[in-house]
Amino acid sequence: MWKSCGALLLLVTPALAQEHPTAYDALRVVGRQLNRDLVDHVISLAGVEGDPQPETWKIMVDDPSARGGVREVEVANGRVVSERTPVRSVAGSTAGATIDTARLNLDSSGAFAVASHTAEKSQTAFVTVSYTLRTDERGEPIWIVTLLNKSSRPVGTIYVGANRGTVTRTEGMFAGASMKDVETDSDKESEGGILSTTKVRVKHAFRRTQEEARGMFERVRRSFSDFINRE
Repeated sequence: MWKSCGALLLLVTPALAQEHPTAYDALRVVGRQLNRDLVDHVISLAGVEGDPQPETWKIMVDDPSARGGVREVEVANGRVVSERTPVRSVAGSTAGATIDTARLNLDSSGAFAVASHTAEKSQTAFVTVSYTLRTDERGEPIWIVTLLNKSSRPVGTIYVGANRGTVTRTEGMFAGASMKDVETDSDKESEGGILSTTKVRVKHAFRRTQEEARGMFERVRRSFSDFINRE
């Protein structure tokens, strides 16, 4: 079973074989078996309880001709296993925005590497991982990686930018610190130590983890445009 292990992750590369397909692999299946244009109208991708990759990817696609305006496609074992049109539109992204795949530089394997490293730094142990890829409030693609224990209960969630690999937010880790918190608290610290020692230590740990995540991103970076266009 997978758990937080920084030394091992340093050896992980996107080229290594996965027991189950990554998010990029699932999108390529949709493009090949259904319609290449669908890949450019994806609202969200989701996979649950990956070890580290999930068995099945659920892909929501914007489709005005579909009932509810959305088509749901499930991919497993390298093929489309189901396809349906939900009655209601499912907004996986902000305002139902579609993902700009030209800005995708982090596959689910890379998101796992960054998230697992972050979990290690916050001393959060986990067994499986669930993924969601959608857009944030600014329209940027973002990975939401939820860490689960052996009882399938969430123990932490990490938000990783899929364009630059930045850890922007955590839940259940680092006392909920975010980029905004780090920037604000840096100003407070310089003004005279308003924060408690514990809070300062948490913010510093979050900041160091962000810096290390950037370095890891450079090692696991993977352009979706290059991936989907190669023979």
